[in-house]
Amino acid sequence: MFSAFERVGIVGAGAMGRGIAQIAAQAGSHVLLMDAKPGVAELALNDVNAQWAKLSEKGKISPEDALKHSNHLVAATTLAELAGCDLIVEAVIEDINVKRQLMADLMALTPSSTVLATNTSSLSVTAIAAGLDREAQVIGFHFFNPVPLMRVVEVIPGLKTSPDIVERMRLYARQMGHTPVVAQDTPGFIVNHAGRAYGTEALRVLGERVADIATIDNILKDQAGFKLGPLELMDLTGLDVSHPVMESVYNQYYQEPRYRPSVITAQRLAAKVLGKKTGVGFYAYANGMAIKPDAPVPPVATSFPPVWVSPKAARRAELYQLLKNLNAQIETAAAPSDRALILVAPLGFDVTTVAAVERLDPTRTVGIDMLMDDASTRRRVLATNPATRADMRDAAWALFAQDGKPVSVIRDSGGFVTQRVLAHIVNIASDMCQQGICSPGDLDTAVQLGLGYPKGPLALGDQLGPGNVLEILFNLQTVYGDPRYRPSPWLRRRGALGLSLQQEEL
Repeated sequence: MFSAFERVGIVGAGAMGRGIAQIAAQAGSHVLLMDAKPGVAELALNDVNAQWAKLSEKGKISPEDALKHSNHLVAATTLAELAGCDLIVEAVIEDINVKRQLMADLMALTPSSTVLATNTSSLSVTAIAAGLDREAQVIGFHFFNPVPLMRVVEVIPGLKTSPDIVERMRLYARQMGHTPVVAQDTPGFIVNHAGRAYGTEALRVLGERVADIATIDNILKDQAGFKLGPLELMDLTGLDVSHPVMESVYNQYYQEPRYRPSVITAQRLAAKVLGKKTGVGFYAYANGMAIKPDAPVPPVATSFPPVWVSPKAARRAELYQLLKNLNAQIETAAAPSDRALILVAPLGFDVTTVAAVERLDPTRTVGIDMLMDDASTRRRVLATNPATRADMRDAAWALFAQDGKPVSVIRDSGGFVTQRVLAHIVNIASDMCQQGICSPGDLDTAVQLGLGYPKGPLALGDQLGPGNVLEILFNLQTVYGDPRYRPSPWLRRRGALGLSLQQEEL
C-alpha cells in the first residue's frame, strides 16, 4: 500500500499520540512511537495492539490486517531513532516553549526533506516554527480525541509553510481514513473557534437565571437536535480543558466580545468542580451516570381562557394551526379581550419588550419560541415576563402540553434559549468565513465531524433563514446592548441579498 509518508515518528505516547500512531500504521506507514517517560511508549503499543485485536474479534478487520498493522508499529526510546523518518508528529504537552525546543531538536536530527507536524490545539503554528532553520517544513496537524473515531483533522500551514507540504498532509489524512480541513493559523483554528458559541451563550443564559441547568440542556437537545446539551458537554470534557480554551481564544483575539468566557466556569474551575472526572460538575455523578432532576409536571387544567395571538408573531399561521390542533378557543379581533391569554412569538426580542412595544397587558402575556417548525422539534418552550400572572403561565403550560409533547417554561430572555444559542453559532461561523480562516465547506465539515453538531453552522443558518438569524441578532443587540451580538458582514450581506451563507464571493 502506497503511503504519502513511508516512515513516521510520533513523539508523545498519551491518548492523542497513540491514536495518531494507530491510524498512521493502518495507513501503511512504518511508525515509531516515542515518549520521554520510560515505558510509556511500550504501554501505548500494548494498548493499540489490544484495540486491533478487538477489531479483529468483532470482524471489523481481518486477523491478517491486525498482524500487519502491529508489525508496522514499534516503540522508540530516543529522539535519535526518529532521524530517518519522513514525517514526525509531536503530540506533547500544550506548552509553546516545550514544542519549540522539541522542533529544534528534531530539525537537528533530520534531513531537510523531513516534515515536522505539531498536533497543537490552541498554539500558533507560526509561533512554534518561528526562528527555526526550516520553517517551511513545519505544519499543524490537529486531531481530535479519540483519534480513530473522530475522523477529521485540521491541516494548518504556518505563515511560511510550503504549499506542497499542505497537499501532502491532506493526502496523508485521507490515507488515514480521515477528512482533512485546511485552516488558517488563527486562534482555535476551525473547531475550537467555531465551538466558542455553544457553551458560552448557554452559560450566559444560565447566568441570567433564565432557566436551570437541566432545562437548558433539554431545550437544546430537543429543540435544536444536539446530542448533548452544552452543560452536559462541558461536564464530559472537563472544565480544566474547556475553560482554558475559552480564555485562550478570548485573549488571543484581544477580548473580542463574541468569545467572552463566563465567571461561572472560572469559579467552578478554581473549586475543582470539573465535571464527570471529579464526580461533580454541573451535575452530580454516581457510578459514572449524571443525577438529573425530575422534569417539572405540567399543571392540570379543566378549562382554558381564550387565546389571542400577536399579529407580529413568528410563524403566525403555524401557531394558529397548532392552537386549533390543541382545541384552543382562538380570538381573532384586533385586540385581545379582557379574559384572553396573550401569546407573542418574537425573534430575538424578549417578552417584556414585545408587550411594551405592542401595548399588551403584560400580566396575561406569554411568549412561545416559534423559530422552528413545531413538528420538527421534540419540545416546546414558553417564556414568562416579570409581570406574568401564575394562572396565565399555568394555562399556557397546560394548553401546550395537552398532546404529550414536553414543555419547558423559562424566565424572560432575548431570543429564548435556542434562538440566541443558534444565532451565535451561525454568527461566529460566518465571521470565520469573513476572515478567510477556512472555506465554508471545510467549516461545516469540521464542525459536524469534530463537534457532532446536527448540521454545520452555515447549513444551519441556511435552514433557519439568514434573514431570521439577522433579525435575532439585531434584536438581541437591542435587548442587551452588547456588541457580542453584532452580525458578521458575511451574514449581513448574504442575508440582505437572499443568498446562502455558503455562497463564496468571486
